Amino acid sequence: MEAGVKWRAESLDVVSAASPGSSRRISISEFSCHCCYDILVDPTTLNCGHSFCRHCLALWWAASKKQECPECREKWEGFPKVNILLRDAIEKLFPDAIKQRKVDIQQNPDVSHSLAAFQKYGTDQMLATPSVGRMNPRGGGFFSGVLTALTCVAVVLLGYHWSSRDSEDDLLVHKPVAKWTAEEVTHWLEQLGPWTSLYKDRFLLERVNGRLLLMLTEEDLSKAPYHVENSSHRKAIMTELERVKTLGMKPPQNLWEYKAVHPGKSLFLLYALKSSPRLTMLYLYLFDYTEAFLPFLHTICPVQDEEDFEEIMAKLLDLKEPAWKQWREFFVKFLFLPYQLIAEFAWDWLEVHYWTSRFIIVNAMLLSVLDLFSFWRLWSRRELKMIPHHMWSHFWKVSTQGFLMAIFWPVIPHFLCNCLFYWALYFNPIINIDLVVKELRRLETQVL
Repeated sequence: MEAGVKWRAESLDVVSAASPGSSRRISISEFSCHCCYDILVDPTTLNCGHSFCRHCLALWWAASKKQECPECREKWEGFPKVNILLRDAIEKLFPDAIKQRKVDIQQNPDVSHSLAAFQKYGTDQMLATPSVGRMNPRGGGFFSGVLTALTCVAVVLLGYHWSSRDSEDDLLVHKPVAKWTAEEVTHWLEQLGPWTSLYKDRFLLERVNGRLLLMLTEEDLSKAPYHVENSSHRKAIMTELERVKTLGMKPPQNLWEYKAVHPGKSLFLLYALKSSPRLTMLYLYLFDYTEAFLPFLHTICPVQDEEDFEEIMAKLLDLKEPAWKQWREFFVKFLFLPYQLIAEFAWDWLEVHYWTSRFIIVNAMLLSVLDLFSFWRLWSRRELKMIPHHMWSHFWKVSTQGFLMAIFWPVIPHFLCNCLFYWALYFNPIINIDLVVKELRRLETQVL
């Protein structure tokens, strides 16, 4: 199989004392590989019991791309390991032969390349296998199955619960403002901020419905019976009222309302930001600049030196172009800490979505750690020059998935989309915790 000096089985032997009165000759042929028919080097034993040189097994795997024994064709499970006991015994019995064979193997570039590829395949397979699977190769065990089943049930219940609430909670984002009742106008006012608690009772007492709301002016708000004396509060109400007049309905002001108005887009952003935050933010910049990117940028990179409340409200509501300091802060975090931007955005929504924002923040931290591990793996393997290739492959994969999602979106049931949405939102952090633990164990194993 490889160039090198072939050792004759009849020329080398070892005398082993089987008993005080007799001796037995141990031949090299008893420790020969059935691939190269030479002495075993780093003997690797498969599940079927057959042993081969590790480099012979690597060459066989590279040529056939099959996980099966070269002799009996039985498939192996897991990743084959070196038989340490057999290796140590052979090296003690035939040290000269082993030394010569290792020299021949190191001089063969094809063998070295196959060994490296085989080992990389084994490492990737171990990382892809759950930790419980390493304890029981045939499954994760009873408790793992119960946990998976309970998780699926929880996702289905969440999807059903929120689907049944769509008609109640998302009514205003679909209902024309002229048909709003006085209670719905008060509900709209409450969502502008806690400061509206000073005025909502006055609106409710005057029974201001949707038609009356459209007729209000800033001058009306400053007089009786509303008495909105704070000019900043009046400006905020009128600015939001102008948006309502323009859209004809209430604009989405929280996660659930945005999901109701843009179900496909919210599902896309949730998965895309998790798997590829940099590409997703670039997509928002190119194709959704005014509606999504500018509010996102102003939220995560606010201008710190603006003290006037009116100017801050005007920048957020009028969507003015960001300052240079905001762009600079965004670019640095975009390149090095993209998940931190998502965490900062979620932090700003803690008052509205307390537990949901915490889930997103924890998930962003876990994804940042996994991102760091990915770069460390490329660095340790000296594969940094492969980054453009990986980026292109990732871009092609994400684009293909997005294209297929856009094609099949009209026929996907809304209930299934809800299940996918809540799975990614609330249960992906649990999966990422397991991935981080496996990466830490792998790093600890490499150090040891």
